[in-house]
Amino acid sequence: MMYSRECSEYFNAKQKAARRIYRGWIKPADLPTNAEIREQVQLLARISEGDQGYSQRLLEMRLRAAWWLRKLTPFHPKLIGSVLTGSIREGSDIDIHVFAASPQSIAIVLDEQGVFYHMERKRVEKNGEQRVFTHLHVRDQFPVELTVYHPSLLGFNFRSSITGKPIERAGIAELERVIAMEHDVDANGQAEQLLTMDACPDRSNVFLSLLVPLENVRQSPRYHPEGDALFHSMQVFALAKDVMPYDEEFLLAALLHDVGKAIDPDDHVASGLEALEGFISERTAWLIQHHMETHKIHDRTIGARRRKRLAAHPWFEDLCLLGDCDRAGRVPGAEVEEPEEALQYIEQLDEMFE
Repeated sequence: MMYSRECSEYFNAKQKAARRIYRGWIKPADLPTNAEIREQVQLLARISEGDQGYSQRLLEMRLRAAWWLRKLTPFHPKLIGSVLTGSIREGSDIDIHVFAASPQSIAIVLDEQGVFYHMERKRVEKNGEQRVFTHLHVRDQFPVELTVYHPSLLGFNFRSSITGKPIERAGIAELERVIAMEHDVDANGQAEQLLTMDACPDRSNVFLSLLVPLENVRQSPRYHPEGDALFHSMQVFALAKDVMPYDEEFLLAALLHDVGKAIDPDDHVASGLEALEGFISERTAWLIQHHMETHKIHDRTIGARRRKRLAAHPWFEDLCLLGDCDRAGRVPGAEVEEPEEALQYIEQLDEMFE
């Protein structure tokens, strides 16, 4: 559950796993420690991705982290977490502590970089005391989470919930040394790669990062006998390419319509649109927003007023066509492209169709 990002917190993962395996109360001492879970997550990552692929992704994440540390220099940024320790898994964040009297000052820098982010204030109770932590979640090539602390805590030794020991953290100089030692990339090589980076991530990388986790989203066999949500999405894309091979906005709607299922299965449409905001057109977003209503139209369960309102929209015919592809893309064993191939096709549309 932790590796597939079904759960992001150790405590919740332990409770869910315990309920699945054993009905009844389990002593906390009988549950694995956070450190034991982290060790197994790291082992799973290496087994599923291979040592070479794992090392390459870790290097890419560390270089991107170094880029962010440079951009956030006024706020004394410190890299923490799996990217620093080398224990990344699918969907891992780049976790950075920043120190500022006001989160707004950091938000200004993010606005200047033109990145997409949202601010979250989380209330946590520790040792009987309630505290409010401010997080800035940045949508980037890899997800970035900035945790904001007051400058007075700059020298404070934060402790890990996993080991109980002081959290490992690194500034830009320490991180560059880690990259040089563990990845054999010297200072000149690092500087050259950082110079080629910009603030706005390549949208194909963003789309791919949202598609890949769908492989771990199992669906109801009653409605989706074909299997996981990624296999379904690739079928829908293939059908959309057959009927509208030149229409980038329509193809993206077909490919990305279910990405929210790996984020919030209870409201996959809203969560998917939030993750895609700023990377898709208004038409693509509208088609994704209303794709579930096409099934009600097909089943004749939609209200007459709602159907009439949708039918009056200039993109209604496209929406119905997307619904047809969505329902037809549920064939077990169908041949589909890989997500990378689909994204490459979309990126080459301008050249193919001038």
